[in-house]
Amino acid sequence: METFLDWTLLTSTIRSVAPLLLAALGGALCARVGIFNVALEGMMLTGAFTAIVGNYLFHNVLLAILFACACVAVVALLFGYLSIHLQANAIVAGVAINMLAAGLTAFCLFAIFDVKGQYYDTAMKGLSEWNIPVVKDIPVLGELLSGYTPLVYLAFVLIFALQFIVYKTVLGFRMTAVGENPAAAQSLGLRVKQYQYGAVIASGVMCALAGAQLSLGQVTLFTENMTSGRGFIALVATMLGQNNPFGVAASSLLFGFMDAVSTRLQGFSMPTHFTSMLPYVMTIIAMFFFKDKAYLRQSGRIGGK
Repeated sequence: METFLDWTLLTSTIRSVAPLLLAALGGALCARVGIFNVALEGMMLTGAFTAIVGNYLFHNVLLAILFACACVAVVALLFGYLSIHLQANAIVAGVAINMLAAGLTAFCLFAIFDVKGQYYDTAMKGLSEWNIPVVKDIPVLGELLSGYTPLVYLAFVLIFALQFIVYKTVLGFRMTAVGENPAAAQSLGLRVKQYQYGAVIASGVMCALAGAQLSLGQVTLFTENMTSGRGFIALVATMLGQNNPFGVAASSLLFGFMDAVSTRLQGFSMPTHFTSMLPYVMTIIAMFFFKDKAYLRQSGRIGGK
């Protein structure tokens, strides 16, 4: 009988955390420029669906991912137009995008594939796993570090890349200035809306990669609402991490670990309905430790401007 805690649990955690981490880093970018991106869930769902559509149309995984990024970028532009140009409440605009994505993907699933609920094609190829030379042959360590899809590795590379950009580059300082005091940043000649649109589009691309990892990396199919609230969990990870890429990564690893634990518990004959609750219970518990209303007021502009 397999033990509960072993190396496979850690590898499952790494696979589970990748989509959460990609979306959470995108949310952190938006928060850096003063946008509270509640639309992460809808963007992830759109990315998951359009990645499958792209694979169906082009029969190429790379083109499918690029197609998903382009489609979600359009959705991100819509969110940006509502929250930046029209000055709509970012939370309301985000919820609208989430509802639009849920309905539109279900409709397009039937319109394009003539199926309801789920689309699966045995001939469709998903993302291949990379086995790192030399590393893969190292006992234990090779199993932990090798054998993941490119998007999993990209998610962890982005942690360090964004940490450097945010805290060591002029671009990062300007983004922080735009988020903390848009009026002051504009008086210094910074194009506030340009930075905000850029962050929102970059967030959309990351959510597209997160969705593609779900539909082409972890499985090779699409089901309605397959993100199952992961976008909201990523949003909580963004808040707990205080927009710091390392902090966001730590929060995402916590939620990814709980997701892996819930999957592992199913192998011990525990009820599926109970085990599937664990990541969301952890999310609720985590929110009790997050009481920074100023963050929400700054990023989401709750309570007016």
